[in-house]
Amino acid sequence: MSLGYAEKLSYIEDVGNVGMTEYFDPPHVLQEKIERLALMVKKSKHLVVFTGAGISTSCGIPDFRGPKGIWTLQREGKALPEASLPFHRAMPSLTHMALVELEKAGILKFLISQNVDGLHLRSGIPREKLAELHGNSFMEACPSCGAEYLRDFEVETIGLKETSRRCSDVKCGAKLKDTVLDWEDALPPKEMDPAEKHCRMADVVLCLGTSLQITPACNLPLKSLRGGGKIIIVNLQKTPKDKKASLVIHGRVDKVIASAMEFLKLQIPPFVRIDLFEVILTQALSIDRKYVNWTLQVASAHGRRAPLPFIKSVEVSFLDNQDYKEAILQMQPFRLKRRTMQAKSFELVLKVNFIDGCGCQSVEINIPIDFKVSIDCFNPDKDSVLQRLRETAIQDLCCGQNAVIERTAFLMPKSEVTVYAIVTNIVQYIKTSNVLADSLSNGNVKRQRESVNGTGTSRKRSKVHRRKSRY
Repeated sequence: MSLGYAEKLSYIEDVGNVGMTEYFDPPHVLQEKIERLALMVKKSKHLVVFTGAGISTSCGIPDFRGPKGIWTLQREGKALPEASLPFHRAMPSLTHMALVELEKAGILKFLISQNVDGLHLRSGIPREKLAELHGNSFMEACPSCGAEYLRDFEVETIGLKETSRRCSDVKCGAKLKDTVLDWEDALPPKEMDPAEKHCRMADVVLCLGTSLQITPACNLPLKSLRGGGKIIIVNLQKTPKDKKASLVIHGRVDKVIASAMEFLKLQIPPFVRIDLFEVILTQALSIDRKYVNWTLQVASAHGRRAPLPFIKSVEVSFLDNQDYKEAILQMQPFRLKRRTMQAKSFELVLKVNFIDGCGCQSVEINIPIDFKVSIDCFNPDKDSVLQRLRETAIQDLCCGQNAVIERTAFLMPKSEVTVYAIVTNIVQYIKTSNVLADSLSNGNVKRQRESVNGTGTSRKRSKVHRRKSRY
């Protein structure tokens, strides 16, 4: 995974306690605690979950303070772990998807995260039920109108700085900013205020994979105590808030949550990742009006200047026509320029080759070319199209399904932009009944999820709400 986030942070000498010892509850103790956890969750009226880096380590994203955490290795003068996959291809863990199911079941009322990996949003947690206290490495925000843009690439800056893109609202157009905090940035009220509100309302706050060292974030769960709420902590290391908790479980988060979902009789849904890209066809007549000079471009749906991180290359071929030369586009921007007879229509094939980390190697899309640009736009119900793609991917247990979600025509210059949605990953999580006994062993076990047709990844300050330490 990318360690760019840690490298972008300003240098600070004191990063808090690191290299913390991990503890494991004995199997019989773990089982009893998980049953208590499941019962408390089931009886809860307002469950709030508070997550840290520990829920993403099984995604291949390293934590910060554990025995092999980033800060621990840096303090020991050791090299940081090598990236097995790009950060932007990390997929949600079993725990991420279990939280999605708890939200859909009406049990989880609000989720607070200290992570910047964007996996909660990508997993399917509604934005209005999520507070990302430290920001999101894949999110840009407009400081003028407040619009948010979730990207498929890691935003290049941190520290609430301006990026190279602008708000797409024609009435706004302001320069966008990243959303990730640097050490001395204040926690944004937009995230902190609802987090405080829901913690005060909570009868149970479930803390997952966090050392609870970050101030003031680590004090949020304590707000539930004033109204008679209870705190549950699931973490491998001891935390400063353990004495305030009604239940402390020392175990791997995925194992604990898998077993708890089994007791609750809830199934963990599969994760389906859908990515977008644009196919842009621009044309102009030659001076003698006999030919059409046309350009085909495969571009990001996030803007013409945005990168396409999940596409490695594009191969262009032509059906039933040997007169046109095939092409392999290996560098971004993926652009092909050609000249053909004006009256001649044909069909080309785009073979889009994906990078490692996608669940399929490539997909082929047929595109008819007749140079008749209709002024009518094609805008189906995007949510319905995406839902059908997800359902088909789950039913077929494979990737590569694609559909058009938007088509827009322009007269000046004469062009047509088609937005495609494509399933690039599907992860089927092992049924909890299959891992229950294994999870209660509380040791190292095999990965508890399967990637279909792909590779599964395995990564008091003051009133102004400033942070002293991280993860």
